Amino acid sequence: MSETQVKSAVKFVLGEQQIPTHWVNLMPDLPGEAPPPLHPGTKQPAGPDDLTPIFPLELIGQEVSAEAEIEIPDAVRDVLKLWRPTPLYRARRLERELDTPAHIYYKYEGNSPPGSHKPNTAVAQAYANASAGIKKLTTETGAGQWGSALAFACGLFGLECEVWMVGSSYDQKPYRRSMMETWGATVHRSPSELTASGRSQQEHPTGSLGIAISEAVEVAAQNADTNYSLGSVLNHVLLHQTIIGQEALEQMAMAGEEPDVVVACVGGGSNFGGLTFPFLRRVIRGDAGTRFIAAEPAACPTLTRGVYAYDFGDTAGLTPLMPMYTLGHDFVPPPVHAGGLRYHGDSPIVCGLVKGGMVEARAYRQNETFAAAVRFARAEGIIPAPEPAHAIRAVIEEADAAREAGEARVILFGLCGHGHFDLSAYDAYLAGRLEDPEFSQEDVQVALAGLPEAPALA
Repeated sequence: MSETQVKSAVKFVLGEQQIPTHWVNLMPDLPGEAPPPLHPGTKQPAGPDDLTPIFPLELIGQEVSAEAEIEIPDAVRDVLKLWRPTPLYRARRLERELDTPAHIYYKYEGNSPPGSHKPNTAVAQAYANASAGIKKLTTETGAGQWGSALAFACGLFGLECEVWMVGSSYDQKPYRRSMMETWGATVHRSPSELTASGRSQQEHPTGSLGIAISEAVEVAAQNADTNYSLGSVLNHVLLHQTIIGQEALEQMAMAGEEPDVVVACVGGGSNFGGLTFPFLRRVIRGDAGTRFIAAEPAACPTLTRGVYAYDFGDTAGLTPLMPMYTLGHDFVPPPVHAGGLRYHGDSPIVCGLVKGGMVEARAYRQNETFAAAVRFARAEGIIPAPEPAHAIRAVIEEADAAREAGEARVILFGLCGHGHFDLSAYDAYLAGRLEDPEFSQEDVQVALAGLPEAPALA
C-alpha cells in the first residue's frame, strides 16, 4: 500500500500465502514457573498420561510444550484457507461517531464458516484426533459458536461430533443448533438425562458451561474411540488461536501504526489469548509497551471478582484442577445472552497475566454492552455477537479517555464473531426488556465455599 492509500484505507488484507506457518507459544516467555494442573483424585501434579483418556498425544504435547513456536500442519493450513487471513478494519466511522482522536482498529473473525474465531482451534483439534484414529469427539458449547465450529471441523475430517449445549443458549439460539446439525453433529440440551453428571444437575435447568463440560467429558472417558474437545481455557487451544494476533501484527504494520492498547472479551480466554499473545510476547521481551484489557460480563466476573485458586474446570469434578481465577465450579451464572462468557474460570495463562499485572480486567453489565454493540453496528455495519460487545464497551471507554486527554492513542480490539444468531437478544434490548443481572457478594460466598481442597497459590 502507498502512503496515500493507507491514509484512507478501511481494510487491511493479507494473501493466503501469509497465513502463519507456526503457532505462538507464550509459555516459554512467561516469568517464573507456572503452577501445574493437578490430578482430580490425587491432587498431585497431572502428567501427560493423565490426559490420554480424553486427548490425543499431539495435543497433549502442545499443552506442555516449551517450544516458542509450533509448526502448523499443512492439512490444517489448507483448511484455514477457506477464510484466512481475516481482515483488519480501521473503524473510521466509529471514530467519527465517538468524536475521538483515537485510531480504532478491529480484527474481524466473523467471516469463518461458523461465524467466529472458534474454527481456528476446532480444525487443529479435529485433525489431531483424526490422525490418532479417534472416531468421535464430544464437547460442550455455550452460545453455540464452539459447538458449530467443532461440528464443521469434524465433518471435514470424517469424525462424529456430539455436543452438549448449555440449556439457556439451547433455548435462546435455536439456529446455532440447526448449524451444528447441518454439519452432522448430534446436539443435546444440558443438563441432560443422558449422563450421570447431567442427571445430578436437574435443579439447574438453565445449565452452565461447567455442567455441559462434565457431560461431554463423562461420555468421552467411557469410550475408547471417543475423545473430548475443549474450545477454550487450555494452553493448546489458546496456542491455535494465535494466528489471529500474528496476522494482526502484520496488518498493523501495513497500517503504519503500533497499538497502544489491545482489547478483547474473555470467557475462557481463547479469543483474548489468540489476539493478544503475539503482542504480549513483544512486551515481555521489552520490544513494546502495549496495554491489554480483558472485558468480561458483570454477571460472571471471573477475573474481576473471582479468587486465584486451584479449581475444577467442570461442575462434576472430572477434569484436572487448574490454577485460575474462579467463581467456584458449582457456580451457575444467570442466563445472560453472552453465552460464550458464562464460565466460572479462565485460562491459567490469562489468569497468571492478570495476577502479574500485565493485563487489566474490566466487567460490564448486559445493557451497556448492547448499547455499545448497537452504536458500533450503526457506525460500522457489522452486528457484533454479544461476547465481543463487551470489548466494544471497553473500546468506547478508551476512545472517550483519549478525547478527554487529547491523545491520538491507537486501539486494537478483537471482533470475534457476528451476532446474526443473537437477534433475539437485540430484540430484548431494543424493546427495553433486557435485564442487568450482577454477581452479588452472597453469590461469591456461596460459590467459593465449594472450592476443592488443594495447595494454596501464592
